[in-house]
Amino acid sequence: MTKPGRPGASRGKKKGPTAGTGGHGRKALEGRGPTPKAEDRSWHVAGKRKAAEERLDAARARHGKGGKPGASGGTRRAPKSSTEGELVTGRNSVLEALRAKIPATTLYVAARVEMDDRMREALSLATKRGLNVLEVMRPELDRMSGPDGVHQGIALAVPPYDYAHPLDLYDAAIDSGETPLLLALDGVTDPRNLGAIVRSAAAFGAHGVIVPQRRSVGMTASAWKTSAGAAARVAMAANLNRAIADLKERGVFVIGLDGGGDVSLPGLDLATSPLCIVVGSEGKGLSRLITEQCDAVVSIPIGPDTESLNASVAASVTLYEVAKLRASAS
Repeated sequence: MTKPGRPGASRGKKKGPTAGTGGHGRKALEGRGPTPKAEDRSWHVAGKRKAAEERLDAARARHGKGGKPGASGGTRRAPKSSTEGELVTGRNSVLEALRAKIPATTLYVAARVEMDDRMREALSLATKRGLNVLEVMRPELDRMSGPDGVHQGIALAVPPYDYAHPLDLYDAAIDSGETPLLLALDGVTDPRNLGAIVRSAAAFGAHGVIVPQRRSVGMTASAWKTSAGAAARVAMAANLNRAIADLKERGVFVIGLDGGGDVSLPGLDLATSPLCIVVGSEGKGLSRLITEQCDAVVSIPIGPDTESLNASVAASVTLYEVAKLRASAS
């Protein structure tokens, strides 16, 4: 009679020794071989630079065979802006907008409004530009301005901005026989910063500014006023990451501005190449995805008592340095 064992106990044979690893441990001890050179490591600055130079060589080779570097078929469409324009209200704001020559369609003036020097100058500037000047009743101007609008008897209608496609900026530079110099804004939300960057871009010979469609400011009347009517074009990208990748395929080097960058701005050796400078947001700086797209992350040397530079100031300093290096190389 067999004695019952413990519940769940196995009565099989005792397990013998297991098979060996087949030398896996010995293979692991052999190591991974010599450390790759810096330029052969894709995550290293030298590796990113080597990849960028290879893209540039490929783009030049395509250009030599005819057509624009990296040009592809299909129709380019910039993201559509709002179908509604903007209404600038208040005597000071309207006068500043007219002085800056921002695009406008109609100047609205309340009936029997009290005239002063600002009103007279605004009417004179609008008339010289050939804008429509309409007299409306005050209740109608109240309705147009909305509950938060303080119009002071005058308002200016500004149409929606006509954005370019990001690659159109690149093509315009190539067509002009110049080396492309572009800026891309990663999450800049202050219209005054955008306006100041557009103004600096025009001053230092950049071919345009790219803004993303979401989580970024567009060319509002406030941005226009700060730009002082500068001629630099603004393009809108449905996806900034994709737009930057398209530029890289055309041989454009991409540098991001960050206080902790691994490359110092003075003497930037990429300045004379096709270049796109990426400026991060006022608070968070460059996003992770955009940083990974950059061929180099560049820092601007500043004093120890200053934590960081304003986005528009950083862009201006970088544009000046690039313009200086390009001038000395020509």
